[in-house]
Amino acid sequence: MKENNLILDESYAFALEVMRLARKMREFKEFDLASQFWSAGTSIGANVEEAQAAQSRADFRSKMSIASKEARESLYWLRLTRDGKALPLSEVNPAIEHIEKIIRILTSIVKSSND
Repeated sequence: MKENNLILDESYAFALEVMRLARKMREFKEFDLASQFWSAGTSIGANVEEAQAAQSRADFRSKMSIASKEARESLYWLRLTRDGKALPLSEVNPAIEHIEKIIRILTSIVKSSND
């Protein structure tokens, strides 16, 4: 049985949140924004999953670094969504809090993998 892995769990939960929000963006005719957010937001978990089968410490660090960059890009799209009033704040703010948590976790993982 697989033991709990915080970043795997959080990135997967965020990908589900991305799917829901991107659908909502499309309802508001924000197609380009939805596509950019979908791509970056779901890529986080994909890279974290890939890192679990890394061939080396350097490979692991590389995948986690990519996940961190995608998380920061996701935050950018969420801030743009919020500040451009593309979705209600009640929809966007919880996702911003979630991605900021993921960024903190990934930053810690990448820093500790450099040791």
